[in-house]
Amino acid sequence: MAQKAEIVETIPVVSEATTQVATAASAAMPTKRKRLTIRKLLRPHAGALALGLVAVLGEAIASLLQPWPLKIVLDEVFKSHAGKASLPQFVYQFLGADKFATIKFACVAVMAIAVLDAISTYGEKYLTTSVGQWVTYDLRRGIYAHMQRLSLAFHDQSRTGDLISRVTTDVDDIQSFIASGLLSSLINVLTLVGMVGVMFWLNWRFTLIALSVAPILFLVVYSYTRRIKRAARKVRKKESAVFSVVEEVLSSIRVVKAFARERYEQERLEEASLEEVESSLRARSLKAKLTPLVDVIVASGTCLVLWFGARLIFRRAVQRVTIHGG
Repeated sequence: MAQKAEIVETIPVVSEATTQVATAASAAMPTKRKRLTIRKLLRPHAGALALGLVAVLGEAIASLLQPWPLKIVLDEVFKSHAGKASLPQFVYQFLGADKFATIKFACVAVMAIAVLDAISTYGEKYLTTSVGQWVTYDLRRGIYAHMQRLSLAFHDQSRTGDLISRVTTDVDDIQSFIASGLLSSLINVLTLVGMVGVMFWLNWRFTLIALSVAPILFLVVYSYTRRIKRAARKVRKKESAVFSVVEEVLSSIRVVKAFARERYEQERLEEASLEEVESSLRARSLKAKLTPLVDVIVASGTCLVLWFGARLIFRRAVQRVTIHGG
């Protein structure tokens, strides 16, 4: 859940960066406006993303299988419960009743799962990083070429610092999202779906109890995501203002020195920086509140499961004592 909250925090910033880059890329097209989207940027790299998806599936499977060897040892070696449901039938035929063979099989399973997870993680990180780099290259090249074709009226109305921010900071944010958030979010979704499926298979009643907090969790995440997006939009505007002040001063530094305007320009920069800091702190405050709220809501679901589970076990124990006593 913490990873999910981090991803939710990242998406509004990337969304705002994508919107601003798209606006700069298509601002001066009077006949037909072309909207630049993540899908269009990723389309030339569909093959690498498909391999990355296979690696993501491997990571999700490895995450789901990690507790399985421990279950084998507890169920088959220490005999925590009767029955043989931890292993397929052909594995029982191969191992027989030898406990040491079962332990060896569990150790081999741990290593196999670890190797699968390592290979999948490496493949996913390598492919997403490569795609992110090439998307950044294509996007920055296209944006820069398009800016040079824009009319003089557009450049007269636009601040140079804003355009520099689009080509540098916003493009870097999109690259970071592709490299660290695109397939990672898919990993978390697949793992969550798989865990919920396993929980329903083990005990659907406890699963429903654990998921009873999901509507509250959704409302909290949805509300904070919208507020974080608005705050991130303000931060981007303030950052662009800082870029503009620095660019204007450095490009006309001779004029600034000739008229002794250094102190005035220093105050301009400090004012713009202060506004950017205040906006960033407000956005960070919203992001900082989201993760603890998610943790508290998830802990509430865990408490419900423990409460009802303990009551069920106690009730069964009382029934057994009553039956044997009678």
